[in-house]
Amino acid sequence: MIPARASEAERMVRRGVDRFRRPPGPGWMLETAIRWLCFGAAAASILTTVGIVFVLVKEAFLFFRQVSPVEFFTGTRWAPLFQPRSFGVIPLIVGTLMITVGAGLIAIPLGTLVGLYLSEYASLRVRAVVKPALEILAGIPTVVYGYFGVFIVTPLLRVFFPQVEVFNAASGAIVVGIMILPLVSSLCEDALTAVPRSLREGAYALGATKFEVSWRTVFPAALSGIMASFVLALSRAIGETMAVTLAAGMSPKLTFNPAESIQTMTAYIVQISRGDTPAGTVEYQTIFAVGITLFAFTMVMNILAIRLVKRFRQVYS
Repeated sequence: MIPARASEAERMVRRGVDRFRRPPGPGWMLETAIRWLCFGAAAASILTTVGIVFVLVKEAFLFFRQVSPVEFFTGTRWAPLFQPRSFGVIPLIVGTLMITVGAGLIAIPLGTLVGLYLSEYASLRVRAVVKPALEILAGIPTVVYGYFGVFIVTPLLRVFFPQVEVFNAASGAIVVGIMILPLVSSLCEDALTAVPRSLREGAYALGATKFEVSWRTVFPAALSGIMASFVLALSRAIGETMAVTLAAGMSPKLTFNPAESIQTMTAYIVQISRGDTPAGTVEYQTIFAVGITLFAFTMVMNILAIRLVKRFRQVYS
């Protein structure tokens, strides 16, 4: 019996070897084409990123050959288009952070509560209505949010605070917070829904209430995804352009008063990119210096998101 089994095994091995020795058929060629197509898509995204970084670094290097990096990163006056010229980017950074922090104070608490409600409390009928409505809110063009801030939000603010300027940081922060609210709520809802049902049933078996299950069991278990949604939304707020340009204004002054007009880094890039500044001049190259600064901000935010996800996923895995 043993030699027969051995010979049978040898025949099976030979049959498998012969199969691999056969010339490849149409299926193998299709798999190879699909593999190279996927590789090309991945390589295109990488090459695009490398090209963007190369352009930013090249033009920013030409700018910093004429302007001191110390003056650029420590100066408190931004006036590259007027005499006497000044290239201190601090007012633009402060304006960007005011919009980002203000939008986060609005979107993060509300988005978390909406996501928790949709995941743990809402019925299927309510969820079928609320979630598509949030997705529609996310699809509204940003320029519409800007006009909403100018014609709706600012007049309401001036009813309660008459000293608010027509273009102000508070209006910009509010419209950006509304704009990133669907992003926070949707990602939070997805992270909370992905928590295994066994965790909920175990908490209920121990006598926990609905509130305790939601906040002490489900929320900590989904914390990695929730934190990632926060950082992703804040990264979106940092890079927002048209809504901030229309609602917050284009006054690059160093102020911490949300009732005054400010200018963000993206708004300045829009101002210079309209074509009024000759290409190749130091004024034109400022958009690349500001752009690489903005790129560094978003990259730090993404790295922070990755580290937070890894940290909390290790704890609650």
